[in-house]
Amino acid sequence: MHEITLCQNAVEIMEQFGRQNNARKITAVWMEIGAFSCVEPEAVQFCFELACRETLAQGCELHLETPLAESWCRTCQQDVALLSLNVLICPQCGGRDLRVIAGDGMKIKRIEIE
Repeated sequence: MHEITLCQNAVEIMEQFGRQNNARKITAVWMEIGAFSCVEPEAVQFCFELACRETLAQGCELHLETPLAESWCRTCQQDVALLSLNVLICPQCGGRDLRVIAGDGMKIKRIEIE
């Protein structure tokens, strides 16, 4: 389960941000999980609470965003949603000339502090 390592790294970044801004507490964080990241949102929810224990982020509210896997089809000139990175075929025209826009990682978008 690599989610625990991702959460531990996220909490380290959050604490660094909190210390730089003289925070007493980190109250909320908004994170985005890329559609092709192989990260399970449910596992992140569970691991995040563990990673926050005894830190500035203990009790922090986690907001997860999981945007769809977007790509651009150069053949039919449309934005399309992909179901899998392994199937790079446009669902509109069947073309294979796609530019994948979806993320493959997890990123912190916003941190709320007191």
